[in-house]
Amino acid sequence: MSTLRQALETYLALRRGLGSALRGPGAQLHRFVGFLEREGSAVITTNLALRWATAAAKATPATWAQRLGDVRRFALWLSATDPRTEIPGRGLLPDRYRRRPPYIYSDKEVERLVREAKRLPSPRRLRALTYSTLFGLLASTGLRLGEALALDRDDVDLSAGVLAIRRTKFGKSRFVPVHDSTRSALRRYAQQRDRLLPRPASPAFLVSERGTRITHSIAEYTFVVVSRAVGLRPPACGRRRGHGPRLHDMRHRLAVKALIRWYRQGRDVNCEMPKLSTYLGHVHVADTYWYIEAVPELLQLATERATREQV
Repeated sequence: MSTLRQALETYLALRRGLGSALRGPGAQLHRFVGFLEREGSAVITTNLALRWATAAAKATPATWAQRLGDVRRFALWLSATDPRTEIPGRGLLPDRYRRRPPYIYSDKEVERLVREAKRLPSPRRLRALTYSTLFGLLASTGLRLGEALALDRDDVDLSAGVLAIRRTKFGKSRFVPVHDSTRSALRRYAQQRDRLLPRPASPAFLVSERGTRITHSIAEYTFVVVSRAVGLRPPACGRRRGHGPRLHDMRHRLAVKALIRWYRQGRDVNCEMPKLSTYLGHVHVADTYWYIEAVPELLQLATERATREQV
């Protein structure tokens, strides 16, 4: 293992120990170190960092800037022990990050996705059972995909109807109560899972055909297959996933439906917002307020409320 690669492993271990998952940045930095090794360089230079960051020709400028930012943070840390390290300056690839507008699934679209997932072929029939449960769970709770996949059996209290979310995006644990219908669905899944796979290879609540924990990438790929089957995504060439609604939009759906319901009920949304923010596991309540400006119907409802209050 090269010195650079050893340094990267130490850096990632330290960051993860502080609560950062670093799934995406970690993979990117491994690719960057591989690039440096192919270039025959034992140190990080600004020129090589820029070449690597912009090598993805079909990526957006925001992605280029993000790739360079990942390298910059690694270089800052590495420069403390290797003074030869060049730290790419701020603003070399300026581009303001623009959040993708959320896609708000209708109830019928969620039903179609869950129904289609139940038709997924598999030897034990566990794949169809797991993914239909996963999609339904995301739609009903607004969990992040990684949070749902990280659930262990001990994290799911089927008696109280509460999920213990321990491995979160920002290392912030929380308890998530679920609706009775969701609790019943999870109980049915657990009973069928244990019957089909009495000796799983993992403590995970949601398991694959082999009894292992489902990976993030496989879950997203399976969603692409299912969403294409129901017409939510167009076909794509080769192995590309194409464009269309994402699994993460299930989270947006729950947040937006809650906010719309509160506005229509005449509730004080400013008082309710911290509750929703806590439920979703947002670090800042401003992240939850984003939905109001991102969804036209919510913005209209907020404007109408403000206009009435001024009269």
